[in-house]
Amino acid sequence: MKKSLIALALLSAGVATAQTTVEFWHSLGDAKRSGWIQQRADEYNKTHPGVKIVPVYKGSYNDSLQATILAARQGKAPALVQVVEVGSQLALDSGVFQPVSSIKNVDFSDYIKPVLNYYTIGGKVNSLPFNSSSPVLYYNQDLMQKAGLDPKRPPTTFGALLKACDQIKAAGLDAKCFGMSMNGWFIEQWMSQQGATLLNNDNGRKARATASNLDSTAARKIFQFFKDLNDKGYYTYSGKLEDWDGSDAIFTNQKAVFHITSTADIVNIGDAAKKSGFKMGVGVLPIPDGAPRNGVVIGGASLWISKGIPKAQAEAALDFALFMTNPKNMATWHQLTGYYPVRNSSIELLRKEGWFSKAPLQTVAFNQLQQTKVNAASAGALNGAALETRKIIEEGIQKVLAGQSVDAALKDTKARVDKALADYNKNFR
Repeated sequence: MKKSLIALALLSAGVATAQTTVEFWHSLGDAKRSGWIQQRADEYNKTHPGVKIVPVYKGSYNDSLQATILAARQGKAPALVQVVEVGSQLALDSGVFQPVSSIKNVDFSDYIKPVLNYYTIGGKVNSLPFNSSSPVLYYNQDLMQKAGLDPKRPPTTFGALLKACDQIKAAGLDAKCFGMSMNGWFIEQWMSQQGATLLNNDNGRKARATASNLDSTAARKIFQFFKDLNDKGYYTYSGKLEDWDGSDAIFTNQKAVFHITSTADIVNIGDAAKKSGFKMGVGVLPIPDGAPRNGVVIGGASLWISKGIPKAQAEAALDFALFMTNPKNMATWHQLTGYYPVRNSSIELLRKEGWFSKAPLQTVAFNQLQQTKVNAASAGALNGAALETRKIIEEGIQKVLAGQSVDAALKDTKARVDKALADYNKNFR
């Protein structure tokens, strides 16, 4: 009787006795990254007894986003979802999420501007940056030396890379010059580095994108680069689209001297290089000759909060997202994975701890990001059909590798991308 009266008094005073559960759907299934997420959830749960954070691995980025949209339509949406950066327009158009900036006032001034720029759409911060990355050049210092190249001076342009490839070929090394996964993400990067937008209407940020800029001089330079590499036998990849692991393996098995992939792989590839017995170097992303080096487009994913869930649940989801991405946690996240820590204060914390002296390769990536100019090109392309259009662009590059002319491949690729945009946009007339 006494317990019942106490419970009744708590309820009448507006004190919630029920626990608020926040399911967090993510796409980081490896033990290292998912373990870090679970540790943060456990820490948060201990200090917030009225909330229970439940991390759930939901497969690939695409699988997770589609599962979220379906769950929301069934009234069973998770409170917090990790969404891949190019899924931002689709997430926005789905209508199942709410801008994080509408839940409560958040001071975003500490977030690295080029990172926050991507997730700011229509003047609103729709999602909270989490795992962020950009591409850099990885290289085998030992093989460079065997070819008579200076490991302290890795190539920074397409022309310099091709010239290095000439020297590697002449040295007769048992390795290709250059390898990277066949991935449209890199094409987006090289468009940005030239200060060019991939899509019209300021990359779909001024108005919904209706056409690509794949008929531009900037796009032609990228496709021509692949043709030049291929014609001389300098390029290698697994033959599959978006085969990150296969491409990494070519490099770590010393079958390619140069390799381009995400900064998020610096730790894993560095460990694999040590096991393979060679010294790895990291340089800035090589770009088209004469380009202004406008900067990189952020990759990775951000944290979105579902719409239509109870206010207490939404606030708890945002509070955990802010906790998980606080300066200290982002610093440890970066040290563990290689992803950017997304906050300027995290960078300062790492500097004070002497991290960059212990891990100098990370400095290259940070400098490249911090020197990125904040504009429509580096903000990245907003495109609800992005997963499809990336594949179309990848297939366009493959046609060049198969012998099709650059002009023909670009014409066909642009037509297919523009059609995909038009088909998607029909849903919003």
